[in-house]
Amino acid sequence: MSPPRIFGPDFLARLSAEAATTPRRRKNFNLHAADGDACHRFFNALCADTYVQPHRHSDPDKDESLVLLCGKLGAVFFDGQGQVASAAVLLPGMVADVSRGTFHTWLALEDGTVFFEAKAGPYVPLAPAEKATFAPPEGDPRAPEYLAWLKSLCTDAR
Repeated sequence: MSPPRIFGPDFLARLSAEAATTPRRRKNFNLHAADGDACHRFFNALCADTYVQPHRHSDPDKDESLVLLCGKLGAVFFDGQGQVASAAVLLPGMVADVSRGTFHTWLALEDGTVFFEAKAGPYVPLAPAEKATFAPPEGDPRAPEYLAWLKSLCTDAR
């Protein structure tokens, strides 16, 4: 059993700085001990130029919830055909709750964006059918233009 831990602004700043040094421009910090744990709890730091391909979680236990801690986060949700169903801007303290099977993506609208996420484990990489075929995959040359379009959907009007 690990001792209680407290995470504050210095930790969030360090995690954001680490994210800026990674090739994918994002960084997780897990609180759960192993990928097989039943509950996954983690911090996710994103830089504004990272691209998270829209995806969904098909497992009936994979609803996901997040709380934005710092920065500004865009959330875009899609229907099954890839049409935008809704888009929102989350500010610190706001929560997003996504039911399994919902195509979604997260967009850092500024560097230093960090959220806390919780969802059921165990960790299983996304299956091909869970990745949105209507969006370019990560690393695709079309991804930066698609990311810019997604960001254009996210306004401060909530």
